Amino acid sequence: MKTEKIIKPANGYLLFFIALTLFLGGVFMAINKENPVYLLATLMGFILSFGFILVNPNSSKVILLFGKYVGTVKQNGLFWANPLYKKKTISLRASNFDSERLKVNDKLGNPVMISTILVWRVTETYKAAFDVDNYENFVRVQTDAAVRKLASMYPYDNFADEGHEEEITLRSSVNEVSDALEKELEERLSIAGIEVLEARIGYLAYAQEIASAMLKRQQATAIVAARHKIVQGAVEMVEMALDELSKKEIVELDEERKAAMVSNLLVILCGDKEASPVVNTGTLSH
Repeated sequence: MKTEKIIKPANGYLLFFIALTLFLGGVFMAINKENPVYLLATLMGFILSFGFILVNPNSSKVILLFGKYVGTVKQNGLFWANPLYKKKTISLRASNFDSERLKVNDKLGNPVMISTILVWRVTETYKAAFDVDNYENFVRVQTDAAVRKLASMYPYDNFADEGHEEEITLRSSVNEVSDALEKELEERLSIAGIEVLEARIGYLAYAQEIASAMLKRQQATAIVAARHKIVQGAVEMVEMALDELSKKEIVELDEERKAAMVSNLLVILCGDKEASPVVNTGTLSH
């Protein structure tokens, strides 16, 4: 397999002056001398004009001669080379690619919608021009393939209550997933001489058919977690109240009265609505 070869053709400004002189001088002499032989100089200047190569910043020209790779011009400016050379422009600028939203199954089999944002550029012009048919289309196809593979390697989210505890998930492990995606794309796109500058997940959500069910599940998980926190705090508050009453000897409570007090406090602290107090003006037993 060949590799990129950097070449520097002749200075184009000097050849531009020579070609212009031949072209205009031949026309002037042919008219002035009334001799068509001078038109050969005009023809020569016209032929020389096909050899000019203009390379813009962050651009390159791949040079071919009858199907044979001659080299690549990466230096900016105006150059001149064999008029028979065929020139192919390949941009060296960084390009953005936002993939389509794909429906894929994650590691647990749940359908998710996912897309990626890729920043890339060509570094090896020979590979980009000759090792793949169309390097821009190659980037699109390989990016979709890499995203599908990545989504199947990790779950969308953790489901600890079902025994599925993963260190890396698509939703929470942004940096780890992006690193894995960049590595996968670098391996796939290296054949086309393309460097991956950045790759990250641009869109991630459950597929429409299960989005509603998963939303309810997340809400239920959040409610259970909140209730667990409320109960834990209520128990600590009740324990603190009993300890303070005992230390300060405000009132002595037997086990039955303690149980009643604990029950009442837990109902007040854990209830969704505010409790309606009942004022007892009698004894503790009434």
